[in-house]
Amino acid sequence: MQREGFAEVENAVRGVLRDVLGLSEERARAFHEDTPLFGALPELDSLAVAGVLTEIEDRLGILIEDDEVDGEMLESFGALTRFAADKALG
Repeated sequence: MQREGFAEVENAVRGVLRDVLGLSEERARAFHEDTPLFGALPELDSLAVAGVLTEIEDRLGILIEDDEVDGEMLESFGALTRFAADKALG
């Protein structure tokens, strides 16, 4: 995976979480590989997941199938970013 491409995806995912969940820039910037998301981030409830995934699709020009969505991909910032990067960068 290209480093620049991954960094762009990481920034896009960070921006989606900030914008959809209404997080501050500072809080979103503090996310790292192991930052827990679903179940640990109060703003990311089951309803917000759909909005986050739809916005990731729009910003990265990808399609996320229902059967690809699971707890593992939403476990941490790193897991969500890797999932999005795999879809966007091949």
